[in-house]
Amino acid sequence: MDTDFERAFSDFLDRREYDEAESALFAIVRSAFVASWQAAGGAPLPPQKVFRLLPRGQAMDKENL
Repeated sequence: MDTDFERAFSDFLDRREYDEAESALFAIVRSAFVASWQAAGGAPLPPQKVFRLLPRGQAMDKENL
Protein backbone atom coordinates (compact mmCIF):
# COMPACT_ATOMS: atom_id res chain seq x y z
CA MET A 1 0.00 0.00 0.00
CA ASP A 2 1.11 3.56 -0.44
CA THR A 3 2.21 5.97 2.27
CA ASP A 4 -1.06 7.95 2.25
CA PHE A 5 -3.04 4.78 2.87
CA GLU A 6 -0.77 3.69 5.74
CA ARG A 7 -0.99 7.14 7.34
CA ALA A 8 -4.78 7.21 7.01
CA PHE A 9 -5.08 3.68 8.41
CA SER A 10 -2.83 4.57 11.34
CA ASP A 11 -4.94 7.65 12.04
CA PHE A 12 -8.07 5.50 11.91
CA LEU A 13 -6.61 3.06 14.47
CA ASP A 14 -5.81 5.96 16.80
CA ARG A 15 -9.42 7.16 16.93
CA ARG A 16 -11.84 6.64 19.82
CA GLU A 17 -14.36 5.11 17.41
CA TYR A 18 -11.92 2.32 16.58
CA ASP A 19 -11.37 1.60 20.28
CA GLU A 20 -15.13 1.39 20.79
CA ALA A 21 -15.55 -0.95 17.81
CA GLU A 22 -12.66 -3.11 19.01
CA SER A 23 -14.24 -3.34 22.48
CA ALA A 24 -17.57 -4.35 20.96
CA LEU A 25 -15.91 -7.02 18.82
CA PHE A 26 -14.08 -8.37 21.88
CA ALA A 27 -17.38 -8.55 23.79
CA ILE A 28 -18.97 -10.50 20.91
CA VAL A 29 -16.06 -12.97 20.74
CA ARG A 30 -16.10 -13.40 24.52
CA SER A 31 -19.87 -14.04 24.53
CA ALA A 32 -19.47 -16.67 21.81
CA PHE A 33 -16.68 -18.32 23.80
CA VAL A 34 -18.77 -18.33 26.99
CA ALA A 35 -21.68 -19.92 25.13
CA SER A 36 -19.49 -22.66 23.67
CA TRP A 37 -17.76 -23.16 27.03
CA GLN A 38 -21.11 -23.68 28.74
CA ALA A 39 -22.38 -25.94 25.93
CA ALA A 40 -19.28 -28.12 26.37
CA GLY A 41 -19.90 -28.42 30.08
CA GLY A 42 -17.21 -25.98 31.09
CA ALA A 43 -14.36 -28.38 30.34
CA PRO A 44 -10.97 -26.74 29.88
CA LEU A 45 -9.61 -26.51 26.36
CA PRO A 46 -6.95 -29.07 25.48
CA PRO A 47 -3.45 -27.62 25.27
CA GLN A 48 -2.11 -26.99 21.77
CA LYS A 49 1.46 -27.04 20.60
CA VAL A 50 2.42 -23.74 19.07
CA PHE A 51 5.73 -24.97 17.72
CA ARG A 52 8.17 -27.80 18.22
CA LEU A 53 11.93 -27.65 18.19
CA LEU A 54 13.58 -30.46 16.26
CA PRO A 55 17.08 -31.78 16.81
CA ARG A 56 19.68 -30.44 14.40
CA GLY A 57 19.54 -32.23 11.07
CA GLN A 58 16.08 -33.72 11.60
CA ALA A 59 13.74 -32.90 8.73
CA MET A 60 10.12 -31.93 9.27
CA ASP A 61 7.71 -34.64 8.16
CA LYS A 62 4.18 -35.78 9.03
CA GLU A 63 5.40 -37.64 12.13
CA ASN A 64 6.83 -34.43 13.58
CA LEU A 65 3.63 -32.42 13.33
